[in-house]
Amino acid sequence: MKRIALLGNRVAPVSPTGSHVPASGPWSPDAEPQAVQTFAEGHVFPAHNGIPTMWRPRPAMAVSA
Repeated sequence: MKRIALLGNRVAPVSPTGSHVPASGPWSPDAEPQAVQTFAEGHVFPAHNGIPTMWRPRPAMAVSA
């Protein structure tokens, strides 16, 4: 029987402009890590400021009430 890999870390560490978003959530471009944008799974990553870039997932921000 095959073992099932742990599902906790299935998001790609980086994704290039033009690829599909592998998981919904906050992402930021390598060139400007503080510019966090939220993308839905399946959408296509855009260029950042008109320049193709690599997108990295970011941890969800804690929301204070």
